[in-house]
Amino acid sequence: MPQKSLFKDCSWGYQIYPMIHWSFKVLLFASILGLLVIYGFDSWDSSRFHNDFVAIKLNNAHQYLTHTHQNIDQFTASSQSRLSFQENFTQPREDVEVGLEPMPVTNSGSEEPLSLEWISAEVEGNFTSNLLSAWVGSGVEPCSDSQTVEIMIPELDGHDYIELSTGKIHEFVFQAVDEVGKPHCLGGDYFETDVSGELWKSRPPIKDLGNGTYTFSLQVHPDFSGDYNVTIILLFRHFQGLKNSPERFAFDKVLRSIPIKFIKSSAQLSAIRQCVKSDFTRDIWSGRWTRHAKNDSCTISNDGRYRCQEPDFPCQQPWCDGSLGLLESNGWTYSTHCSFKLFSGEEAWNCLNNRWIFFWGDSNHCDTIRNILKFILNLDYKDVPRHFDMKITNPDNPRQTVRITSIFNGNSNVGGNYQGLSSLYNVTYRELLKSYFSQEIVPDTVIMNSGLHDGVFWPTLRRFTKGAEDAAAFWADVIDGVRQKGLVLPEIIFRSTIATAGYARRMAFNPSKMEAFNGILLDKLRQSVLVSKVIDDFDLTYPWHFDNRCSDGVHYGRAPAKLQWRDGQIGHQYFVDLMLCHVLLNALCQQ
Repeated sequence: MPQKSLFKDCSWGYQIYPMIHWSFKVLLFASILGLLVIYGFDSWDSSRFHNDFVAIKLNNAHQYLTHTHQNIDQFTASSQSRLSFQENFTQPREDVEVGLEPMPVTNSGSEEPLSLEWISAEVEGNFTSNLLSAWVGSGVEPCSDSQTVEIMIPELDGHDYIELSTGKIHEFVFQAVDEVGKPHCLGGDYFETDVSGELWKSRPPIKDLGNGTYTFSLQVHPDFSGDYNVTIILLFRHFQGLKNSPERFAFDKVLRSIPIKFIKSSAQLSAIRQCVKSDFTRDIWSGRWTRHAKNDSCTISNDGRYRCQEPDFPCQQPWCDGSLGLLESNGWTYSTHCSFKLFSGEEAWNCLNNRWIFFWGDSNHCDTIRNILKFILNLDYKDVPRHFDMKITNPDNPRQTVRITSIFNGNSNVGGNYQGLSSLYNVTYRELLKSYFSQEIVPDTVIMNSGLHDGVFWPTLRRFTKGAEDAAAFWADVIDGVRQKGLVLPEIIFRSTIATAGYARRMAFNPSKMEAFNGILLDKLRQSVLVSKVIDDFDLTYPWHFDNRCSDGVHYGRAPAKLQWRDGQIGHQYFVDLMLCHVLLNALCQQ
């Protein structure tokens, strides 16, 4: 008997209803096609599909924001980086070269403004060991026989006019180029960066990727839109600034001076609040100087001072709090991840009353102490010696006193120089320091730094690292002695060493070396659990370090005088160190 077909019982459906069968095939084909299309979008990852939709929706609301470079590897790092990538991704193909041609920036009144974060710099983990590894390996890698002489910035080069939006962080990549125009494959070059406008000065953070490529980031607050100039200087090549006698290796060439217009956008940066105690735990700062007044007719007085605004001229919130006129800066003030209170004499005395502040570092401390006494506490001190210990009384209120001690660390001999941390190897000098912490009353606060003298003394990075370890061990022993006596432990504030200025940028205490030494000493003090707070004076001074208008090269706080200054002009600007004085008071007084 013939075998029965398995489909015999249902064959009637095809014979009676051919249209049903045809419709079914169409439906099946459409369903499969739909699955294939959906599968192509993130392999059915519904959450990512939703995120793409949100990003594109935001992009439509701000489609005219100027493009910025974003690293695709950071695509999922934050909602802000995701938005920036979507802005680039959704543009027509001819606009792939982002950031080159200006585009109009419009603010939509019907949309809420974007909420953005401030630029911030972070210390990489294992700072000292990573720096030592890179420094020790220099000279043995591929392409070590060539040096950087130029750079290429694909997104900015070749364009006479560039617009960027305010608020956003604009990141750019550039490539180091050698003598024959080929990409250089090693890192370690020290570039100085600056973004300046009439009312703004800051250091764009730069990151060395270790392979001849670098990134830098630009950001300007919406309140300061306008014309800017971005400058990139190659100061030293491949760790040469860390050498014992680096001046002969200085390259010191301006590689780019780029005019950029920052257009006001609807983006809003997170609000800057006044600094509190916890704000001083950050190891490195990314601040900016902003200007809120300008008196073009202001001239130097016979005592060398610039009183361009009245002493009670007010700060503008949120950039500072108090009387901006006290800085004698013709409107400039400094802020970072928080803003600073500018103290009146009465407020400063109320804070410092019955306290003992101990300074240990280079002679810049002497200038700062004198400026606190003269400009803030209203005392007539013309000079503070390298070794200074005095109980000071408020002339307007004799019941208020403060003890200030300063011990110079540039040399174990008070009249010497260029020993730095190695002064601690002198037994007599060590005992002098210990004597201030061996009684029943000890300093409330220790403010310390490494100092410029270390830049001259230590022949290699490795030797300085050993000196920093020994210095941290010494201070750990001092503090342990206080602990064993059952006394309240002093608070230790690390004040980073300045960025040397003008001619001094090329010398043994150049910014490249001092920035490295700052990081190493802080690293060692952190390992010994000594530091309570950090004041980044390197960042505070950096925007003014390109010439000698605010510094003689190695000091920012020299006393005002109507005399010829190093740059040939009569008088000099001293407000940078006055700002440091107020920053110190914030660290000492704010809760």
